[in-house]
Amino acid sequence: MVEAAHNQALRALAVAFYDPRQADDEIDLAHQLLANLDLSATTVNAAIATLIRDAGNPALDDRIHNLRAELDIAGLTSVIPTLELAAAFHRAVLDDHDALAATLSRLREQTQNGDYAYYVDIAHYMADLPLSHVSGARWLDGEPTTRQRWRALATARRNHLGLDHP
Repeated sequence: MVEAAHNQALRALAVAFYDPRQADDEIDLAHQLLANLDLSATTVNAAIATLIRDAGNPALDDRIHNLRAELDIAGLTSVIPTLELAAAFHRAVLDDHDALAATLSRLREQTQNGDYAYYVDIAHYMADLPLSHVSGARWLDGEPTTRQRWRALATARRNHLGLDHP
């Protein structure tokens, strides 16, 4: 049951990037599997999936801030980079480059030890920003294709929310 809950939370997180409607079901299933378990980091991953699902909603800023504070207090530092990646997606969807700069700064700080350093690359790709320093990640389909795919996710969410229309 533990493995199922963990895998389902990660599935919900991944699905939330590309299909917010399907993410609802995936997040619900993750919460059902987590109901009788004490898996803090996995529960946080499910919470981050809801943030990714809701990316582009201006009310999300407070939820991100609150979860960041909870993680700091709880000492769950291993999931902070994933939270910052979710925040970067939200900022890329909103095309909010000022807030994205602060998010990127936190993400760089959280990944300076090399763990999840490729999240910085992905955050830049989502916002279609140039990279001054690459993580060294070797992308299966190459950097240009990976960049285009991540950017397409942010653009698709903008379109889904009607943010590119007057």
